[in-house]
Amino acid sequence: MTLPRTAQLRRRLLDWYDRTARDLPWRAAPGSARRADPYRVWLSEVMLQQTTVPHATPYFLRFVERWPTVGDLAAASDDAVMAAWAGLGYYARARNLLACARAVTADHDGAFPDTEGGLLALPGIGDYTAAAVAAIAFDRPANVVDGNVERVMARLYALETPLPAAKPALHALAGALVTDERPGDWAQALMDLGATVCRPAAPLCDQCPWAADCAARASGAAQTYPRRSPKADRPRRYGAAYVLTHGDRLVLVRRPPKGLLGGMLGLPSTDWRAKPWSVDEVLATAPDRQDWRAIGVISHVFTHFTLDLAVLRAEAKTTITLQAPMSWEPQSRLSDLPSVFLKAARLALPC
Repeated sequence: MTLPRTAQLRRRLLDWYDRTARDLPWRAAPGSARRADPYRVWLSEVMLQQTTVPHATPYFLRFVERWPTVGDLAAASDDAVMAAWAGLGYYARARNLLACARAVTADHDGAFPDTEGGLLALPGIGDYTAAAVAAIAFDRPANVVDGNVERVMARLYALETPLPAAKPALHALAGALVTDERPGDWAQALMDLGATVCRPAAPLCDQCPWAADCAARASGAAQTYPRRSPKADRPRRYGAAYVLTHGDRLVLVRRPPKGLLGGMLGLPSTDWRAKPWSVDEVLATAPDRQDWRAIGVISHVFTHFTLDLAVLRAEAKTTITLQAPMSWEPQSRLSDLPSVFLKAARLALPC
């Protein structure tokens, strides 16, 4: 008997996953009766939203070694978690990570809710993360759609609508393949297919369990899917950062809790704006009247803009009195800075 197309697609992909699944530290083995730890699944999914598995894995391992349970993470200081997060992108995710861990600990006795609805009620958890944790940790038939899954669906059906307009259709196409059979393995199989075979460039179509069904492959141009709308130029912003030292101490500032790099330690700086700052403006905004020297300019690429940051350096004769949120800190705290400020400090200070 010939299986319906949906059943054929599911069987081929799950068989492929049973043979080739990636061994990842937050996963249970394919077909395992043991479910994955919800804490580890949630932590990995939050980390992977802005980076790749090879980059995120060392961070994940350090996190679970230092904070092996959600309760341990909930009890951690904001500074410790922010510092451990440095290099994983958007610090708002680290703040949400702590808020979620504390909510799970305080309101759910340290146990993650086992449904999408329950997970969505937690701070910092959106539709994708709720679906991923529900499927992978609790074997709920949730529709887990990340960028890898969007690409697989766009190619399987040769969808001509460009991203981002195609997202609802791609979500619906993926949802039509979800059943009660092995929901966690299904979600991870789709992710693996997109990450290892149906890659953005040079897809390995000869290794794909869906090669015979793929409309994009049949067109001879699989790598051109998903279609994309033309990208707008990334805007450029300008600012200045100040490296003021006295001996082995330097001035750092606690950034406001909301906004880009919110709650992080940083160098004192001007606002970041679309118009370049004049020399007079930069000196007038400095945290103190000092013999400021221009060291150079660093460029840093954020998701939505590129920042050109002029770096100024001065050595104070005394540890001047500072007003909060500025403070004198040992230079050893440079390792706690987000990468944009660390880059600026390294330009100004001897190695």
